[in-house]
Amino acid sequence: MEEYVGELWDRFIRKVAYRGYPEARVKLEQMAKLAPVFFRALGGDPGLNVTAGSATSHGARRNWVQRVAGTGEKAELAWRDGASLYLPAELDVFPQAALNRDLYLWLIALSAHDCASDLPWLARNQQATLATLQALPGLAGRYQILVEALIAERGDPAKLLPAERAAEEVVRAALRDPATPQVLPPAPKPVQPVPLWLHPEAPVAAGVRARSQEETAEASEEATAKTPETQRKRKAESTDMPDGKNGFMLRFRAESLFSWAEFVKVNRATDDDEDPDAASAADDLDQLTVARDNKRSASRIRFDLDLPAEADDDTVLESGTLLPEWHYKKQRMLPDMCRIHTLVAADAPPCALPQPLARTARLLRRQFQALTPQRTRLRNQHSGSDVDLDALMRYCADRASGAPVSEPGLYLDFRNHNRDLACLLLADLSLSTDAWINNSARVIDVIRDSLFLFSEALSATGDSFALYGFSSVRRDNVRFHLLKGFDERYNPEVRGRLAAIKPGFYTRMGAAIRQSTQILSRQKSGRRLLLILTDGKPNDLDQYEGRYGIEDTRVAIHEARQKGLTPFCVTIDEKAGDYLPHLFGSGSFVVVRNAAELPQVLPRLYVKLTCND
Repeated sequence: MEEYVGELWDRFIRKVAYRGYPEARVKLEQMAKLAPVFFRALGGDPGLNVTAGSATSHGARRNWVQRVAGTGEKAELAWRDGASLYLPAELDVFPQAALNRDLYLWLIALSAHDCASDLPWLARNQQATLATLQALPGLAGRYQILVEALIAERGDPAKLLPAERAAEEVVRAALRDPATPQVLPPAPKPVQPVPLWLHPEAPVAAGVRARSQEETAEASEEATAKTPETQRKRKAESTDMPDGKNGFMLRFRAESLFSWAEFVKVNRATDDDEDPDAASAADDLDQLTVARDNKRSASRIRFDLDLPAEADDDTVLESGTLLPEWHYKKQRMLPDMCRIHTLVAADAPPCALPQPLARTARLLRRQFQALTPQRTRLRNQHSGSDVDLDALMRYCADRASGAPVSEPGLYLDFRNHNRDLACLLLADLSLSTDAWINNSARVIDVIRDSLFLFSEALSATGDSFALYGFSSVRRDNVRFHLLKGFDERYNPEVRGRLAAIKPGFYTRMGAAIRQSTQILSRQKSGRRLLLILTDGKPNDLDQYEGRYGIEDTRVAIHEARQKGLTPFCVTIDEKAGDYLPHLFGSGSFVVVRNAAELPQVLPRLYVKLTCND
């Protein structure tokens, strides 16, 4: 009974102490499609992701009800760093849902025009507000409505202590008139959080030492399995693991201690066990402290992707080609940063087309034969390889009738109209393609079938095409696999190479695109299509994770366009819509939701891309 009453009291007092409006709550999920587009349309950094942040302690004075309930210590505010724009997961500041939605839009616009991060909190937000209103005067009316609604929610400043009252008046003046500089006076407590402004102290990792390359890659892999709730940004610091040495502790042998628990069959936790309450505990902490003990638990062992022995590896055709790489933080190209090794499968005996693909291949060849260049007959030519009998008879009849006639074209000519097209297909052969898409096929199997059918279809058109695959292990070993060159016919030897493809290592996409660009640029065709087939983001063991890899790939694609190529991406990554528009543009990629359909989709897509040729 006591526990039940306590639960009722806790629920009641928390409800009374809560200062928001749950009935008018707007969640970031509802703005998920609009927020990134709106941010980039207003001039925000296109490389930033828009995601949810976390609540942080503000230190402002709380009323007695909040102190009794133990609530009101934290607030969710907006901030940005070099990788993401962090917005509150939900907003219920105002009693109207429309105002809470407008608050989301205002925070996005404010973040897009925040460029004075070195200024104090008050001056920074004033300057960002002024820049936003100058760039977007249409938001002025909506901003004033939000300001007056927020000031009404902040209560009566007369109830505050004199020093805190002065600080509150300065904040209100800065909100109403951002053009007039204000200085925040000293006060024993910080002012109440300002939801219309950016975070006074963004939850970035302070003093965090850089993790090792292996730890960074491990964290990125684990993040893919987390939910949006667990991916929220938190404040953190790094420290050394205590060595456990204490001069005041006596040395003893633990094995000399006996306990009755040794004789009871209980499920005792071990050091390797996951803590089921770890996530909820982390949410209650203002700052996470991470210590490195240079150990790996059995459940978290991560094997590096060692290269095969030279005797078991593919044959190297060309080794040591150096390529540049774009460093987005330095905003410049770093020369000779990547080393490309061109390889061909060593153990790939010639083979026929796999029998399960034979029927589909016949249908595709029949359909693609319609795209074969046709021989066109041209009439009424003044010169040609044959006589145009119809034109000759009309000329003779007109001349016999006495009608005035000019010298007509009396010859036939035959011309071949070529499609004048070259296509290079670049396939991602990273380790992620070893994942299963159903009970019978992996991603790599689907890619292999796609390459088979793609080649069967294009061989029926006579179009010039080449096939390459790629993977990487850091910048010094970008593996570029020759499957079919432009100067090779599609034959059993090429089929043998396609049958031999296997999952490789990581995905240094920028270097592979640059190498493909060099190869495709040497073709003399009028149109040159660079078709990229992948299943995920660019990544590698070194700093190629995250935005670094994305920005380098984006620059590589831009370089390809400058050389007259047409890059196009086909992916089976369901989350590709978050980053592919930044890489390729809105109309230069397609997401295949069902990976098993890729072999049929790829040839049809090729027809759509080249139907105007």
